[in-house]
Amino acid sequence: METPGQDMFSKNEPHNPFQAPRSRVADPVSENSGVLLEAPKRNSAGSGMTWLSEGWDLFRKAPGTWIGIVVVWFLVSIAMNLIPVVNLLSSLVYPVLTGGLMLGCRSLEQGRGLAFGHLFEGFQSHFGKLALVGLLYLLGALVVAGGVFAVVLGGSGALGIFTGTPPDESTLLMVMVAALIAFALLVPLIMAFWFAPALVVFHDKSAVEAMGLSFRGCLGNIMPFLVYGIVGFIAAIVATIPAGLGWLVLLPVFIGSTYKAYQDIFTA
Repeated sequence: METPGQDMFSKNEPHNPFQAPRSRVADPVSENSGVLLEAPKRNSAGSGMTWLSEGWDLFRKAPGTWIGIVVVWFLVSIAMNLIPVVNLLSSLVYPVLTGGLMLGCRSLEQGRGLAFGHLFEGFQSHFGKLALVGLLYLLGALVVAGGVFAVVLGGSGALGIFTGTPPDESTLLMVMVAALIAFALLVPLIMAFWFAPALVVFHDKSAVEAMGLSFRGCLGNIMPFLVYGIVGFIAAIVATIPAGLGWLVLLPVFIGSTYKAYQDIFTA
């Protein structure tokens, strides 16, 4: 008979293999990465640095695996870009790979480790939605870039640029202006893309829903993203100096920081 104050789950108690379990046997960590908020959360400017710091912490948990994943990613990207027509598909593949690495970040955070297979896990989970995110991004980028260059350079000039014809000196300045305008107009599209893979794999959102939520999340966190962008830009310059080898570390940090920013903005 159990005496008052005795621990009913004492380790000294004899184990009965036929007794029903009296304590939680499931993994105490939720299988998702949090409850999706009704509206994205606004964060202070300092959160931009926090996300990068937390991305670094995720990298330090499995540096060798992260570097190996980046090497494989680069090789896959190079192979795809060398094949005509297939290089256009890289925009569809990128969110699929990113979605898999978001799952890898969650696995690391929950103490289950990171594996090379996480890079390709997006092909097995939510592939259609992730690929559609990439397709929408590609179509949007083509419409924006094509429209801007057509307006600034005229139809024939824009066609020459997109077919690889080098611009002459008289049109070079106009090309630079068109490129700056196109980049500015692409920023909202990048905002819509940024968190879309995470929202798809963790909350099963459609491509359109995920991109809409991602845009709202970025728009409500302009200041932390400004800090994030400035620090990230400086880090990118430093990473590029040693023959680009610094990207073996910086890219995983960016991926991990994106995962942590997603949690901070979208989940409770």
